[in-house]
Amino acid sequence: MNDTFARLALTPRFQLLPERFFAKVAPTPLAEPVLAIWNAPLAAQLGLDPDTNAHVGLTDYLTGNLLIPGSEPLASVYCGHQFGVYVQQLGDGRAILIAEVKDRNGIVQEIQLKGAGPTPWSRRADGRAVLRSSIREYLCSEAMYGLGIPTTRALAMTASPEAIWRETRETAAVVARVAPTFVRFGHFEFYCHHGDHEGLRTLVDWTIEHFYPECADAASPALALLEAVIARTAILLAHWQAVGFCHGVMNTDNMSILGLTLDYGPFGFMDGFDAGHICNHSDESGRYAYNQQPQIALWNLQALAQALLPLLDREAAIAALHTFQDLFETAFAAQFQSKLGLPDWRDEDWGLLTALFNLLQAGRTDWTNFWRDLASLGLQDAHPCPALRDRFVDREAFDLWLTDYRERVAATGDAVAVIQERARAANPKYILRNHLAEIAIRKAQQGDFSEMQRLHDCLSQPFAEQPEYADYAAAPPDWAASLSVSCSS
Repeated sequence: MNDTFARLALTPRFQLLPERFFAKVAPTPLAEPVLAIWNAPLAAQLGLDPDTNAHVGLTDYLTGNLLIPGSEPLASVYCGHQFGVYVQQLGDGRAILIAEVKDRNGIVQEIQLKGAGPTPWSRRADGRAVLRSSIREYLCSEAMYGLGIPTTRALAMTASPEAIWRETRETAAVVARVAPTFVRFGHFEFYCHHGDHEGLRTLVDWTIEHFYPECADAASPALALLEAVIARTAILLAHWQAVGFCHGVMNTDNMSILGLTLDYGPFGFMDGFDAGHICNHSDESGRYAYNQQPQIALWNLQALAQALLPLLDREAAIAALHTFQDLFETAFAAQFQSKLGLPDWRDEDWGLLTALFNLLQAGRTDWTNFWRDLASLGLQDAHPCPALRDRFVDREAFDLWLTDYRERVAATGDAVAVIQERARAANPKYILRNHLAEIAIRKAQQGDFSEMQRLHDCLSQPFAEQPEYADYAAAPPDWAASLSVSCSS
């Protein structure tokens, strides 16, 4: 039997850093684990046999009950700003890095077990993850990948009947998640704010060597790194805004140094459009509302720049931060140029888009379904367009907007079919709505993981029609309005 998983023995590059950067810690075994879902396409991409039958003890490896031969699991220390408040020590409190593997593209990927038990940075917590939050992380990270949005990935999820206490009794699960690195802004903050400037320089050099080699020959490598992270973060936020995604906990310790979507806790895709939408029930002030996300990203980048100041010029750092707004607006325009099916973006298109946002806001129009319908129906000859106008409170105002949009499209000289093809490629038909995740969670709590697999299969191709999944594209049921997620999610 070709047990490729057991042959993962590549020493994590993070372990090459000084010992104060991490602690070697073994996962804590879980009772009676089952393999709830296995991401065969990702396994194949990682060079693992996608057939679960090819692996001896696969479930135990993915739970942390067995260690990969030669593996020395570790957890790293970091700090960060949580809801704007500095917390001097955080760290991998329930995530343990177990191995690295070089994927089919030659990119080294870390494999980390989330929910594998306590570490030195668990802060008296149990180091576990509950089933519901694990399902949400698995599904959303893979949904984001399907949407083409930078993200961590999910290789598998195991589940156990072992009791975990949160607000009530729940059961445990472990997500095997994958990324080139899970280093976040908070790692840099830790070494700066603890006065370990040598450690800070070591971490910057390590990050540049492995992930930003183009920065190594710059006059100021640390500044070049900051500029590169600013650019990636601006692009990430434009992606989020375009699909109506809200992270929920955009703390600096949840911001990836690679510009990936990281740490799926209380997240949500908007149903009805609301610029002030707050997806996290714990976010009472609305700090991380949909329309605040770009500004919060800049706030977090400022915290990163502050952490890097021992290694770079203050004025240069400020100048780098001032580029974020233009970078974000350029990326944002590119996203909505595609969503509108346009071949280019003109200054007057901002007015067209703002007018549309105002109409969507007034009617709390379903964000995903509107854009998909616009791509399919908005350019038909019939005017007005009943299928679209009935989504709005002020139908006459929408008719006027649609006329302006059609005139803009006509001015491009492109065929209607070309415009529609562009727009359909940028506007997903399927997203991970809260109620869909909730249905999968409720079934999984009864031991049935089939809905989780079905959702994963659909969301891997969110732009395709997929008539067999038509139920996933329907507007949310009334009971979905009562769902809420919080930091315990």
